[in-house]
Amino acid sequence: MSKTIAGTKYAVALFQLAQEKNLVDQIESELLIIKEVFGSNKDILTFLKSPQVSNQEKHNALKKACADFSPYVLNTLLLLTDRHRVDSIIPMIDAYIEMSYDQKGIATAKVESVRALTDEEKLAISNVFARKMKKTSLEIENIVNSDLLGGLKIQIGNRIFDGSLRGKLDGLKRELLG
Repeated sequence: MSKTIAGTKYAVALFQLAQEKNLVDQIESELLIIKEVFGSNKDILTFLKSPQVSNQEKHNALKKACADFSPYVLNTLLLLTDRHRVDSIIPMIDAYIEMSYDQKGIATAKVESVRALTDEEKLAISNVFARKMKKTSLEIENIVNSDLLGGLKIQIGNRIFDGSLRGKLDGLKRELLG
C-alpha cells in the first residue's frame, strides 16, 4: 500500500473523529505544526523509522513532543509509528488539511510568479479564482520562478491556469510549428 493511500485512510479516520468531537480546527492547527517540524527536521523521521530504536523510546519521544496536543493526534502518530507507517505521516496531514479546507470551502493554490506577490495581489487572485472554483477563498502558496519571464501560473487541484509569458510563447511556438 502506498504511503499516500495509507495516509489518506488514517486522515479520514482522524477527520471523522475530529468532526464528532468538534475539534476539526484544533487538530488541523496541531497537524500543521507537526508538518512544519517534520519538514524542517528530517532527523525526526529517521529516528521514528529506525529499527535500532525501541517502540517504547519512540512512544516516549512522541508523548513528550506532543504533550500539548490532543490525544487523537498523539494516538494517530503512535499508531502510524507502531505500524511502520512513518512515511505516511506527512501524506496523512496533507489529506486531513485538504478535507478540512474542503469542508470550509477553501481551496489551495500554487501560484508561480517572477517575484514574490504582495498581500493585495494574493487577495485579488484569491477573490477571482475562488469564484471560478466555487469556493469561499483560496489558500495561496507563492512560488517564485524566474523562468516564467512574466505573468502567473496558477494550479488549483488538478487545474492549471497558465497566464505566464513563457506559457504564451510556448503556445505560440506549438501553433507555428504544428
